[in-house]
Amino acid sequence: MIGAPMDALHTRLLVARFGDAFRFYDALLPALLGATRTRGGAEGPYASWDVDGQGVLALFDRTAMAATAVPLGPAGPDDRTMLVSRVPDVDAAYAACLARGATPAGPPTDRPEWGPTLRSAHVRDPEGNLWELQSY
Repeated sequence: MIGAPMDALHTRLLVARFGDAFRFYDALLPALLGATRTRGGAEGPYASWDVDGQGVLALFDRTAMAATAVPLGPAGPDDRTMLVSRVPDVDAAYAACLARGATPAGPPTDRPEWGPTLRSAHVRDPEGNLWELQSY
């Protein structure tokens, strides 16, 4: 294992109707899972919910994702979900994924617009699913 994971793996939905999706999940996740909203609001473009300090779901406006991320490959505009993992070393995790057959979708990059110390990279698994590796 490359360091100890935090927010080991959660889903991020890439949505076209952010406000509608936000209101849906903001009403149901607390009631059904005991989730707490940790970031964002109905205005978007990002919101997330945790249970016991661990990320369980995030929403990101699809247009905003396309504008801020590196090109996500031929399936990029049609992506509706991505896996997201917080890792201790984005560069090492990215290299490990590539060594095991992942397709690069975006190299390790500092993203101060997402958080002052946030760094992320994007890969696609053998089925083409998008996976974001991040540290902050």
